[in-house]
Amino acid sequence: MFNKDKWSEILESLTANPFRTVLTAFGVFWGIFILVLLLAAGNGLENGVRQGFSGIATNSMFMWSQTISKPYKGLPKGRRYNFETEDVQAVKDNVDGLKYVLPRNRLGGWGGANNVVRGLQTGAYTVNGDYPDIINQEPMDILEGRFINQNDIEERRKVAVIGKGVRDGLYKINEDIVGTYIKIQGVNFMVVGMYKKKSGMGRDAQEAQNTIFVPFTAFSQAFNTGDRVGWMAVTAKDGYSITNLKSEVFSVIKKRHKISPEDDRAIGNFDLYEQFKKISGLFTALNIVAYFVGILVLLSGVIGISNIMLITVKERTKEIGVRRALGATPWQIRGQVLLESIVLTLVSGMAGIAFASGLLAIVNSILPSASEADAEVMFLNPSVELSVIVTAMFILLFSGLLAGFIPAQNAIRIKPVDALRTE
Repeated sequence: MFNKDKWSEILESLTANPFRTVLTAFGVFWGIFILVLLLAAGNGLENGVRQGFSGIATNSMFMWSQTISKPYKGLPKGRRYNFETEDVQAVKDNVDGLKYVLPRNRLGGWGGANNVVRGLQTGAYTVNGDYPDIINQEPMDILEGRFINQNDIEERRKVAVIGKGVRDGLYKINEDIVGTYIKIQGVNFMVVGMYKKKSGMGRDAQEAQNTIFVPFTAFSQAFNTGDRVGWMAVTAKDGYSITNLKSEVFSVIKKRHKISPEDDRAIGNFDLYEQFKKISGLFTALNIVAYFVGILVLLSGVIGISNIMLITVKERTKEIGVRRALGATPWQIRGQVLLESIVLTLVSGMAGIAFASGLLAIVNSILPSASEADAEVMFLNPSVELSVIVTAMFILLFSGLLAGFIPAQNAIRIKPVDALRTE
């Protein structure tokens, strides 16, 4: 039940020395302020990184052939081999839990020589021979026209989908691109669409937009790669982990190419799911560090409140003695001291939360929103969830009890006769 006299006494006690009270409360204010900001900063970094992975099939692996490092069945080490189109079907047939197994061949890229010509314009671009489902593994926005389709694959159409960077390099501003032709290493391809990558997949952002996609079959025919496959992009179904399945994938390839099962160097791979898990683990660790540092700073503030409450109890020895003489029980004395400690802690802590929230609101008004941000934004929407605020309030409540416990125990040890003799 609300007791006006009790709350008036608390207010009088806290305002008796306002400068000392403010300095004491600042420790708790600063501790909870730092805790909220650290957690929000961690979330902002995590949101930025996850934005970079937005829409990407993270449960994927990219694999390529390498030099064989161990002799096997009479075949020497050091020999080279290539993936073949039949390997793709073999992996699909022999490994359960795979959603996509897509072959890829590539030309150019990474600062190579000029390989694309349009009129008087030339450029060095990455050219990928792919299947239509690659758009589900490397998401992109189609800005004009369309992406390659299954009919392009079956009919070996020499069509191309160019990146925004390619368009800027080969075309004039506002020039129509759909239906025009570009020449890739001397072979004409008709442009049927333009895309913009949602993510650089860890590569340079400009490189991600400077790529040309053509049908895998047309690539093989135009550039005489036959049945060779340079890369494979493998994605697991929901509920499966590509990290767990990749050993089965490798086993199928090794059997088909007579590679020792113990040869771990014969197949190169980049496990996107494994990297994504490492990043998720990193942010979990950052949150733990944020809690640890924030709580330590908060604890220093709580110690300050406890010291001040000890001084306050010492100053009010005579008052406590009078109350005990008038019949106040130890629980009433203890409760009064604890309540003063809790009120001081909660008020200063809530002020810290309010100031941190205001600062985060200002930062978020400056930063781009999630819908406006692109994949290269590494800090996005720094914020904390409501559950974190509730947790912080419980921490404050516990801190207030902790800060007032020792002073309260000292208060109830004071004997009325000794207190009344104190000058």
